Amino acid sequence: MMHPSKNQCNFKPGTVIEGKWHGHRYVLLKELGKGANGTVYLVKRGNFNVALKISTNSMSVTSEANVLKSFAKVQGPFLGPSLLDVDDWITKDGRYSFYVMEYIKGSGLQEFLGAKGKDWIQPLFLQLLHDLGELHRNGWIFGDLKPENLIVAGPPTRIRCIDVGGTTIEGRSIKEFTEFFDRGYWGLGSRKAEPSYDLFAVAMVMISTSYPGRFQKQEGGLTQLLGAISTKEALRDYKPVLTKALQGKYTAAIEMRNDLLSCTKQFGFSEKTPHRTRMALRQAVHQTQLARARGKKAGIGETFYIVSVMAILYIVYIVMSVT
Repeated sequence: MMHPSKNQCNFKPGTVIEGKWHGHRYVLLKELGKGANGTVYLVKRGNFNVALKISTNSMSVTSEANVLKSFAKVQGPFLGPSLLDVDDWITKDGRYSFYVMEYIKGSGLQEFLGAKGKDWIQPLFLQLLHDLGELHRNGWIFGDLKPENLIVAGPPTRIRCIDVGGTTIEGRSIKEFTEFFDRGYWGLGSRKAEPSYDLFAVAMVMISTSYPGRFQKQEGGLTQLLGAISTKEALRDYKPVLTKALQGKYTAAIEMRNDLLSCTKQFGFSEKTPHRTRMALRQAVHQTQLARARGKKAGIGETFYIVSVMAILYIVYIVMSVT
């Protein structure tokens, strides 16, 4: 994480935070995460658990709250958590600013794929690219995209982002990033906030699904990354898409999403996978491609595809569990 500042928000469980302007009371249960510009806590408001981010930097709180408001205007609470409250807390030590958001309960991306299998990479990243596309159309770039900021919630299964601290207005300089997922670190582009910056990070997150511990940068940049893709069977069928994203050849998330949708990867089914299941998946892919070729609305065909894939994968999970 870059651009650090001193985070002075350290509070014990049981601490009560009361908003100055709206008067809502929140009881801190436990810390969920800490960053350069504040700390996120699981808190209780009445009978409900929500997440609260508190900071001494009021401008940072306002900026992140505005991003969450933007998410709600664009597409509802899919990409990021729903915003519930924004307020100040006055204490003897000074003023703190905070915002309250939906508490998204689920598994981390790596944890989910470890439990369910790499078959889920394609449908999850199709979702992510759709949501990023909506974010970009509204003038924002996510910036600090990495597995630690992604949660797989459900049912129904859906990938969600849980930290919008790096989100930047398009055209400006990225304000927060993590080196492994940053194209500037790899010498493959600038840190200008534009869709291609996020799409590079999407490719790196996909690569990281096969390298949970990541790997050290060596001389070579693109050559090293392409080698890392070729080495892992779970990534090879996505290599054309990942290569274009790493090279900055996508200017919009929908372009990368369409290419990912067209990948022929059959989700790594084992020999135990029923033949009917394999055929049903191939048919779902084929029907989607036909719909797009005939000029039908892509959204309907892609939605059908994703729903079909998830249903089939769930059936496979059940079958494998009982065999």
